[in-house]
Amino acid sequence: MPEVLKAPLVVEFPFTRSLGPVQSAFLTGLRERVVLGVRTGDGRTLVPPVEYDPVTAEEIRDLVEVAPTGTVTTWAWNPEPRRGQPLGTPFAWVLVRLDGADTALLHVLDAPGPEAVHTGMRVRVRWAEQRTGAITDIACFEPHDGDPAQLSGHSGEFADAVTGIVAPARLDYSYSPGRAQTAYIHALSQRRTVGERCPSCRKVYVPPRGACPTCGVATSEQVEVGPRGTVTTYCIVNIKAKNLDIKVPYVYAHIALDGADLALHGRIGGIPYDQVRMGLRVEPVWTEGGRYPDHYRPTGEPDAEYDTYKELL
Repeated sequence: MPEVLKAPLVVEFPFTRSLGPVQSAFLTGLRERVVLGVRTGDGRTLVPPVEYDPVTAEEIRDLVEVAPTGTVTTWAWNPEPRRGQPLGTPFAWVLVRLDGADTALLHVLDAPGPEAVHTGMRVRVRWAEQRTGAITDIACFEPHDGDPAQLSGHSGEFADAVTGIVAPARLDYSYSPGRAQTAYIHALSQRRTVGERCPSCRKVYVPPRGACPTCGVATSEQVEVGPRGTVTTYCIVNIKAKNLDIKVPYVYAHIALDGADLALHGRIGGIPYDQVRMGLRVEPVWTEGGRYPDHYRPTGEPDAEYDTYKELL
């Protein structure tokens, strides 16, 4: 029985966004231990605030302070916190309607166990010791038996407002290729590129998918393609990726390997980035011990005619 391949895979990137006046005031308020909502035209107070009324789509800017105390409207217990979650010990996810608000805020509740949590329980904000203007400035909620907190009557105006945030996004999972891609990966380790031919339309797909995306029928006939190919389209990368030791600018391109009916992507090297072009003929460059081409470089052949690759754009 063939070996079942499996490998951990992490997809991670920082998501950077600017803030409008409403979100800016909300996050700056958290930094200053003030919770702000926004009032709609019919008098509802929304927390967290939004810039447009979800019912009427009217733009709303009327900021109003609400209390850091509130009531749990619903909850779910999390017995095994994951990496990056607000608390390292078991906690409850809760929707909390803060005093003075008409909507609920999603956050976490620090409680000793699920038996200590119930809908309708009173809670209050536990502020983080170090606050930067983010939702994590609320470290969590905690049970509260006292009266609603007194408000300061803050206007929502701040001298040093937060204008942008960086939210890291990360997905950890284990990837296991199927039969077709396993054969493709094994061939790459031998410095060969193998696709599969559709028995109906006769197109050769690289990398193979196990089925023809056009005809929907299974593919099994292996076809070796390349190693040379043609640049069909490309882009110039000007932003350096984290943990990728490649000097910018550089070029990533779609490359139609000879004999393939689907272009794969690869980095172009051995040529100035501003000389890469459609139709450029390229070949793979392997590094010692590499399981896939490090990049593709020009072969020195004349450029391919447009008609020979126009269907692969």
